[in-house]
Amino acid sequence: MSVLLMIWMLCTNLDLSDSTPDECEDEIQRLQAELRSLELRHTKQQQLIQRLMNLNQMDERSLKAGSFYDMGDKQYMDCAQIFKNGSNQSGFYMIKPLLSPSRMRVYCDMTEGGGWTVLQRRSDGSQSFDRDWNDYKIGFGDMKVANGEFWLGNDNLHYLTSQGEYYMKINLKDFLISLFQNFEGSHRFAVYKTFKVDNEQNHYQLQFGVYTGNAGDALSGSYHPEVQWWASHQGMKFSTRDRDNDRYGGSCAQEDKGGWWFNRCHSANLNGFYHRGPYSAVTDDGVVWYPWHGWWYSLKSVQMKIRPASFEPNDV
Repeated sequence: MSVLLMIWMLCTNLDLSDSTPDECEDEIQRLQAELRSLELRHTKQQQLIQRLMNLNQMDERSLKAGSFYDMGDKQYMDCAQIFKNGSNQSGFYMIKPLLSPSRMRVYCDMTEGGGWTVLQRRSDGSQSFDRDWNDYKIGFGDMKVANGEFWLGNDNLHYLTSQGEYYMKINLKDFLISLFQNFEGSHRFAVYKTFKVDNEQNHYQLQFGVYTGNAGDALSGSYHPEVQWWASHQGMKFSTRDRDNDRYGGSCAQEDKGGWWFNRCHSANLNGFYHRGPYSAVTDDGVVWYPWHGWWYSLKSVQMKIRPASFEPNDV
């Protein structure tokens, strides 16, 4: 029997107190208000507990995913070979592409079917991508934590993509504010066939194949034929603030604050300045994927990753 029902019975059916009917009604209303307050507090506490549990689980997954896995003396040309060898944990591994003079540390994403070698990650703006040619040549950033920002290095991109046909997948996430004021975003992706980066002598020229996905085809600029001549990144050479290889009269890399395969200048620039969502600036220098959010919206997170075209994903 509820507390309110007991009070009502005492006040209306039993003559056990000197309380008037009005006093009983006031007491019932007061207790009802107090009960609603307690229920609301309980709901908020449960939400907070659930949120803390989710954060703990995320921290545990992040810590595990940031682990380094020592594969001994075995040599692997990419993360796909590591996955096929039985290692299905996302994290850092050592690989040696066929043309590479030495082994390199990479992050292997074993989700989405497994076997992805991650080339680039943006997550929080902690790393500057406004770098010179040499930095982009050898690579830079945080290669110790699972969500660290980095660029694997143009030489390494060439070594990887020259050893066979690779698909590239780009995972994109934007900014939305949740009830708890932490950013929970929506996702899009783009997949390109036959992704290939040439050597330094050819300025790391970019080639890619057919697009699929739900983010829009920013790399080819096919979303609008009238802009494709200046917005397409197909066949573009890599440019940095100190090495201008674009088709623009000025320097796209200097204006847009990052190294990239610029045309005149871009419809995608995933190495731009880390604004947080909508922004205003002298140029469209954000982390941009035009077909999804336009030039004046900077994305929250980006991940570029490759996998051999012949790879058979684990969909279990």
